[in-house]
Amino acid sequence: MSKIYTRTGDDGTTSLVGGKRVSKTDPRLDTYGTIDELNSFIGLMLSVMDDKAENPQNIRWIQQKLFNIGGCLATDTSCFELPDSCRIKADDVERIEQMIDSIQEGLPQQRSFILPGGTQAASYAHVARTVCRRAERLILALPECAKAPKELLQYINRLSDYLFVLARRINYFAGVDEKIW
Repeated sequence: MSKIYTRTGDDGTTSLVGGKRVSKTDPRLDTYGTIDELNSFIGLMLSVMDDKAENPQNIRWIQQKLFNIGGCLATDTSCFELPDSCRIKADDVERIEQMIDSIQEGLPQQRSFILPGGTQAASYAHVARTVCRRAERLILALPECAKAPKELLQYINRLSDYLFVLARRINYFAGVDEKIW
């Protein structure tokens, strides 16, 4: 790519994968834009996170999967077959469930609602969790022609759980007490 700008979007439209032009206000763009926002918050979290709380490679794997999800949501499957690299599979859902179980080990049992906050990294994890929940709602609201595969929805649902547990773990490893509601 020689230039970052193409001028093709100056009229308020953009192309989906497959070539179809749509308005930049199309719900699909809001949805994959929210996935991009989520990925950015996860990157921000990772930039201040202590490696003791979670293996950074797991976080990078999540970021790769979010790019795949963005690709899936940006593909017009009515005229272009979704590349295999953009698919979320059952084993991806299983892996994130295992990651949740792993980082939840050793944490005190949760007995109440927990207010978001604590360390900077945990706070970013909480923000990422709320962006993830918004992305899930947007994915569910997509029109029938843009419906996401069930594994993608399962993955996004688990990811918000993962980010919640990760925020707890980050605070726990930092010795920061959770604020109970």
